[in-house]
Amino acid sequence: MIADVERFLRENPGSKARDIAKHLGVDKGEVNSLLYKSPDTFAQDAGHRWSMVMSVLAVVLKKEAWVDSASFEGALAAVGSPLDSFCTGAVFVVPKGCKIMIDAAARMLALCNQLVMVGKTVSIDFSACNATLNYFNRLGFFDHLADAVDVIPERPSLSGAATYRGNNHGVVELASIAPDIPDETIPKRLKNSLVECAGERYMQSAFTFISELFGNVRDHAKSEIPGVAALQYYPKGRKIQTVISDSGIGIVGSLQRILERRYPELFQQLDFSKPEAGPELLLHVFKQGRVSSSDDDARGLGLKRSGEVAADFNATVTVRQKNFELTMVYSDGRFNRSHHSVEMPTILGTHICFDFLIDS
Repeated sequence: MIADVERFLRENPGSKARDIAKHLGVDKGEVNSLLYKSPDTFAQDAGHRWSMVMSVLAVVLKKEAWVDSASFEGALAAVGSPLDSFCTGAVFVVPKGCKIMIDAAARMLALCNQLVMVGKTVSIDFSACNATLNYFNRLGFFDHLADAVDVIPERPSLSGAATYRGNNHGVVELASIAPDIPDETIPKRLKNSLVECAGERYMQSAFTFISELFGNVRDHAKSEIPGVAALQYYPKGRKIQTVISDSGIGIVGSLQRILERRYPELFQQLDFSKPEAGPELLLHVFKQGRVSSSDDDARGLGLKRSGEVAADFNATVTVRQKNFELTMVYSDGRFNRSHHSVEMPTILGTHICFDFLIDS
């Protein structure tokens, strides 16, 4: 029964024993006995409300809802990043009816693998939402998830991605962008699916932005954890999401190291004592280009080209870095506006989502 109590308190911290007992259909005395006998697991406040002891941080996603990257970030912000915490581990709880979009799935995957890399325990609890476990298996999530992550109730024994790969143009399963031998077919596969869903007129521009973003991960991530790329078409909303994600030093992280020496004028315009400097630098790179951590200045045009393609799609591009996120909105064939969030919980790397609607 202790696992059932833990699961309930992760989703409903601050509950009284009678509420736990009512939910589980057991006697209140039985629940009280278990709670008082487990002080390392459960803690009670002055109002006799029980919560989990935070040696393991619980990130609880929304129930009965679509969870995109914004919703995932909200759940993470509610407790803080396990990478920033003294906790020994983390559990990600997927409640009933929680449908996770690929932009959120990519961030969850990266964070789980990063936590394993720094020696923390990690589990993902799908026990209340088997449908999302099955979807993650179809997407190839578990193919890229560190073996040390505990999947509840159990990790699928067979990969749905390997079984059905290529059968549906509306899904490009998570593909590994390995740091040593990257799969150079990934941009073509993503492009082909995007064109199948959105139309031939997107062919060249789709290949351009996907190749640029793929190349950015391949050449600059500098991480032991492979990056990933995926695509999902959501027919009801006529929306396509393409994600490219890595666990490296980040676009801004790589540029900050060389900015003062190679681009002193731009460096003088930015105040890196303020968190807003990161989004400002990133926006400059997407709008102006010609800033690169490599010796070839022409390489600095890659993200600018991606921004120009985003204008062709009237897309929204979201770029998550270690502690901030920049969102750029394109409409009527041009850059329209941007907004950013700073001082976010830590997720290492660069996580880009290219999100656009298909014309009716």
